[in-house]
Amino acid sequence: MKKENVILSISIGCVALILCLVMFTQFKTIEQTDIVAIETMRETELRSELASWKEKYEEAEIKLEDTNQKIQEYKTQMSSEENATELLKQEFVEAEKFLGYTDVQGEGIMITLKDNDFKNIERFDLISLVNELKLAGAEAIAINDERIVAQTDIALINNRIILVNGRRISGPYVVKAIGDRKYLESAITIKGGYLDEIKANDKDITYTVEENIMLPKYQGEMKLDYINVKK
Repeated sequence: MKKENVILSISIGCVALILCLVMFTQFKTIEQTDIVAIETMRETELRSELASWKEKYEEAEIKLEDTNQKIQEYKTQMSSEENATELLKQEFVEAEKFLGYTDVQGEGIMITLKDNDFKNIERFDLISLVNELKLAGAEAIAINDERIVAQTDIALINNRIILVNGRRISGPYVVKAIGDRKYLESAITIKGGYLDEIKANDKDITYTVEENIMLPKYQGEMKLDYINVKK
């Protein structure tokens, strides 16, 4: 009787051991599969990001070469008073364009944010979007045709009224940006990025990539009260 109990115990032990080994193997396989999937996903995203940054670097390098070439041209032209005057005129036009004092156009992206029955678009949604677009290389941005410049303030009054450049705006909020369409689109659509965040908060957002966008000039007055030229 004791012998049979020993054999039975051994048999049960062997079966339990086999089951444990099978379960361990299954768990290990699942774990490895998940890790492989995650690593593959990360590798794909990293490759995509690397390609994007490589393209940006090459573009920046071209711009640097162009800038160096312009510097050499300026040095040559400054030897002539007539050329120097023309050069200053060109620089003035470029400065106005950079500061937002001229109407501009070019390729880019148009993003529309809307209030819905559940959530309203907030000031920080607009600030965050402007920052994302700037980081992606946007050269000009406007919200409801209010041009975003260095001194632009996106303010909130009475917890409900949004002001841009001191002017009240209301939804739908149409944000237009001029720049490389690919970079601008990828900046907001990247996984876990701005688009996903807005949708996760049950807010409405749509966008279109445009071949030509028109942005109006800045209508305000740019005043510098505290900056002085260092002598």
